[in-house]
Amino acid sequence: MSGTRRDNIKLGEKVRVVQKKDQRSGELTEGIVSKILTNAATHPHGIKVMLDDGNVGRVKEIVQERQ
Repeated sequence: MSGTRRDNIKLGEKVRVVQKKDQRSGELTEGIVSKILTNAATHPHGIKVMLDDGNVGRVKEIVQERQ
């Protein structure tokens, strides 16, 4: 699922984000969304979120977990 639409992202969801410092390398950081920082409905580079560990980045992937 795409991380460019705000309505796809829910608090408590596991996502992979690219942090500002990792934009050149494209390295992704995995974590749980604690806060959605982008107010717009969409953003071409991904919705900016804060993870539960305090890292901030733009969502590149929403991890689909089977239950």
